[in-house]
Amino acid sequence: MKKIIILGAGQVGYSLAEALSADGHEVTVIDRDRKRLNSLTADLEIKAVMGFGAHPPVLEAAGAQDAAMLIAVTDSDEVNMLACQVASTLFNVETRIARARARDYHEHPELFRRDAVPVDMLISPEELVTTQIRRLIEHPGALQVLDFADGRVSLVAVRAHRGSPLVGRELRSLRRLRSGEQMRVAAIFRRDRPLPPAGGAVIQADDEVFFVSAKRHIRSVTAELGQLERPYRRVIVVGGGNIGRRLAEILADRFRMKLVERSPERARMLAASLPTDVLVLEGDGADDRFLEEIDVDHADVLCAVTNDDQSNIFAAMLAKRRGVRKVISLINRPSYVDLVQSGTIDIAVSPQMVTVAALLARVREGGTTTVHTLRRGAAEAIETVVHGDARTSQVVDRRIDELKLPEGTTIGAVVRGEQVLIPHHDTMIHAGDHVILFLSDRTRISAVQRLFRPSPLFF
Repeated sequence: MKKIIILGAGQVGYSLAEALSADGHEVTVIDRDRKRLNSLTADLEIKAVMGFGAHPPVLEAAGAQDAAMLIAVTDSDEVNMLACQVASTLFNVETRIARARARDYHEHPELFRRDAVPVDMLISPEELVTTQIRRLIEHPGALQVLDFADGRVSLVAVRAHRGSPLVGRELRSLRRLRSGEQMRVAAIFRRDRPLPPAGGAVIQADDEVFFVSAKRHIRSVTAELGQLERPYRRVIVVGGGNIGRRLAEILADRFRMKLVERSPERARMLAASLPTDVLVLEGDGADDRFLEEIDVDHADVLCAVTNDDQSNIFAAMLAKRRGVRKVISLINRPSYVDLVQSGTIDIAVSPQMVTVAALLARVREGGTTTVHTLRRGAAEAIETVVHGDARTSQVVDRRIDELKLPEGTTIGAVVRGEQVLIPHHDTMIHAGDHVILFLSDRTRISAVQRLFRPSPLFF
């Protein structure tokens, strides 16, 4: 258990406090807004301190002198960095994490050293969201695409559509495909409920299926499962903020891009600074007439990434009604995500969830290096590095069927050096392996950490 201070009780701060307190950590949240703090303490077993988080007396009242970690996620990049400076200089807080939205800061990593601004991890929600949306556009038909082990393994979620080769098949028949590639179904969700991925389980229409494979095989595996759609060519991005601009920059060389921005001044700036291949249009992406004027019905993908959830929802719904193959909506309110994705909109992307996942990977112990939240936060996929030896570890030099995995936990892949293993029941786990696990119930994470954590005898 760690003593952790979170600076900022907004949506990211709330979600992070919820996840960390559920993991058993002692959490204190600092914010200047009394209503936000009252909401947190009413829902969660945490401590709250009202005040300006970069002020020494406020940090002292929050227990900074005994804290192992400070995570600053206010809306101000500068406040977040200053809080890390104060926490380091005055209270010697061991680990300091700051959220910074401005790209300029990320382009100068030399700023963030112990002899400069002592930030151990600088996190950009916009960059995380951009990466997630880019993967979805690059993998037609996928609901989610997540990478592990430095990109050697991918976890892909697909919808088993009626009439596809997936429907009606037992999982044991999917182990090795005709192409010779190996994959493993890590989980199935049917009507939002997890099903044990046993060999005799049969996939039904509308099931959400999560499968794991070496990244280099993902395209051929997806094609053989009948889930690979024809490649996307035309993309419309609604919203010219940090995310929209970055998407246009990284996708312009491979897709025909249109970027819609409501502000005339911002639209002119984007038109002058973006690659000439990007067509910048001034208008309201949530206006049906405007969408008709820009030929939205010819687009393959529409990504609505403004700062307004309602505008994003309306733009995506209108585009889907006009025949766009895939619509992706940025949703800032977590309570909207389930509602939106269960209807017309194909994929709802939550900045809070991707940010919290990145932070959890840094906070957690037991060798955890990567965390991805799934199913709107109910499930998780994690990567953990195996430490210890046969004497000090419960997993080293043991077969998978000998491990006491918590209920609802599946090992999807084992990475050993450059080799990606799709494990069988008799696969042995060795020290240094990267193990990719799927947890259909994220409350089991503490049990998984205990299982993979070596005893204190290991040095």
